[in-house]
Formats: sequence, C-alpha cells, structure tokens
Amino acid sequence: MFFERGLVAVTAEYNLEEDGRIRVKHQGFKGAFEGKTAIIEGYATVPAPESPAKLRVRFDPFPVRFFPADYWIIELDQHYAYAVVSGPSRRNLWIMSRTPTIDRATYDELLARLGQRGFDINKIEKTQHPDH
Repeated sequence: MFFERGLVAVTAEYNLEEDGRIRVKHQGFKGAFEGKTAIIEGYATVPAPESPAKLRVRFDPFPVRFFPADYWIIELDQHYAYAVVSGPSRRNLWIMSRTPTIDRATYDELLARLGQRGFDINKIEKTQHPDH
C-alpha cells in the first residue's frame, strides 16, 4: 500500500469505538528502525452487517479520505494469532500477525493456500522488524 512504501516495523492497530466504527492506525519507521515515525489513521466500518469480515476503511489525511479502501478478512486464525486481508480487486494482500513473526510452518501453509487461491505469492514483501 502507498503508505507502507519505504517503511520498516510497520504495525496496524484496530480498536472498536463506542459508535461501532473501528479506529485504524498504521505506523512504521521511515527507512530505519530509528527513523522518523510515519502514521496514517482513519476509521473502518462494516457496510453490510451480513458480511462482518468486509470492512470499508477511510484514512484521514486529505486527499486520501476521498478514496476508501476495502479490507476483506479472507482468513483468520482460530485463536486470532493472524489474519489475512485483501480486497475485491485482490491487488493488495497482508498477512497480519499479533507478533512480529509467524512460525515458518504456519507461514508456508498460508502461502500455499494463498497461491492455490490465485494470489501471486512472489509479490509478498515481508515487513522488517528489529531482530527478525
């Protein structure tokens, strides 16, 4: 995604607000772990309650707020250790983990399933984290 280019140690936080919206905050460091912090924030909503895994995200900075993104949770670990997120265009794909790393066997299984679903797994870029 455009806001992740050149960043390391990227994290994503999702917090449910009282009004039902989900606060979204992505942040990382520019170029190096000691670099300047880059943050983008916004809100996610569930446009169709019958499809709660399909989120619509609007980030706050102008002009980005005029281009909402669809974040579809296409796979979720039974213990919420990881989630796989894409969208209807399938142009973007994230493997998100609650920890900086996912064990190799789980990661390889995810890649195999994503490849079987038609995703180009050769385009996946791992986010660099300190000591990982």
